[in-house]
Amino acid sequence: MRATAADVDAIAGSLPGTELGVSWGDSPTWKVNGKGFLLYRAPHSTAIDPASGEPFTDLLVVMLPDMEAKEALVQADGPFFDIPHFRSHPGVLVQLSRLGEIERDELVEVITEAWAHRAPRRVVAEYFGEPPDPFDGLSAPARRALGGAGIATAAQAAAMPDDELLALHGFGPKALRTLRENLRAGA
Repeated sequence: MRATAADVDAIAGSLPGTELGVSWGDSPTWKVNGKGFLLYRAPHSTAIDPASGEPFTDLLVVMLPDMEAKEALVQADGPFFDIPHFRSHPGVLVQLSRLGEIERDELVEVITEAWAHRAPRRVVAEYFGEPPDPFDGLSAPARRALGGAGIATAAQAAAMPDDELLALHGFGPKALRTLRENLRAGA
């Protein structure tokens, strides 16, 4: 089945924790955890249709996780493209009127990848049926402290007494609470 413009909202709205809000003034934007991952871009002089010389009127910006993912979409034989305004940004553009050039499954994959990059790790893991990260929500110093002590798994963390965890440089009471809550939740 080919993708349609209506599929964008249906797909984005079906992902956990999403909401349709606004950003960049008044541009409709799909967000998760307060972060935009799809933006309906208003016509602008930085995105001109080479065929008509007029600004595109039906652009969707998809916020991808990195430049590698962006390049893969832009280089593929499909409707996704880049403009100079976005050259150093992992956002990729697509005209809503050209979505029929790809399968709906591909659009689901692209939108889900954009969502997963912005959604909380625990929500993404749950959505994909993966075990949650027991270290989710820990600060970088707390993660480094655990790594330095050779603690890399939930089982290792669960076996470590609280006083020994608290003795690690960079691992404090807040990190201990977060870790124990994650472990109780099944991480």
